[in-house]
Amino acid sequence: MRIEFGVLSDQGRVRESNEDAFVVDGPNRLFLVADGMGGHAAGEVASRIASSVVHDVIGAAGAAGDAGETLGSAVRQANTRVYETQREHAEYRGMGTTLTALFFDGPRYHVAQVGDSRAYLLRGDRLEQLTRDHSLVWPLYENGILSKDEIVRHPQKHLVTRSIGTHPEVEVDLCSDRCREGDLYLLCSDGLTDVLGDGEIERILSRPAASPEDSCRQLVRSANEAGGPDNITAVVVRILAVT
Repeated sequence: MRIEFGVLSDQGRVRESNEDAFVVDGPNRLFLVADGMGGHAAGEVASRIASSVVHDVIGAAGAAGDAGETLGSAVRQANTRVYETQREHAEYRGMGTTLTALFFDGPRYHVAQVGDSRAYLLRGDRLEQLTRDHSLVWPLYENGILSKDEIVRHPQKHLVTRSIGTHPEVEVDLCSDRCREGDLYLLCSDGLTDVLGDGEIERILSRPAASPEDSCRQLVRSANEAGGPDNITAVVVRILAVT
């Protein structure tokens, strides 16, 4: 399988630091976005630790075993490491992070999700959200009570119900399917999706001449033009050929 990818992470226009982290590892076919939470730079520590653990576990595993199970195990190990760190260091108490990872195994993709960062797939002219937000308001969308635009404006939109490192164990959502030539995958923190709706994201990703790097730059630029109230991270991966 041949792929191309791009990434951009930006502080935004309001935050004083960037607590997002990411992994783009082409040789290991691993891509990841983590959005840290916690005061006094603890969120930055949590997202960095979680990203590093998942990267190390996937790199060590190589092609051995079931790829989906390996990815799920890597995320659970990241949870343990972040949880132990915040328990051992008082200045990091209460820290945590979201984590959304994309891992390719031959012609298949695997997505792992904890929190409210998202993974999207643009296939043809249809944009699909592959993940569900682990947030207090997401069930209101799933039950048809509020639209996505309405939940973004909800006062409790940032209350996550699941995160890495806040509890000794974590449930990881996993999904897998076959890739197709031309597929375009987006991983992003909520600094993007809080200000750009699915329609705008689809429009940017659908530009025929845009490279993944171009798409990341345009996504971040558009989010900042919409106010940039949070850190913004976008990772875009395109499938050039499936063998």
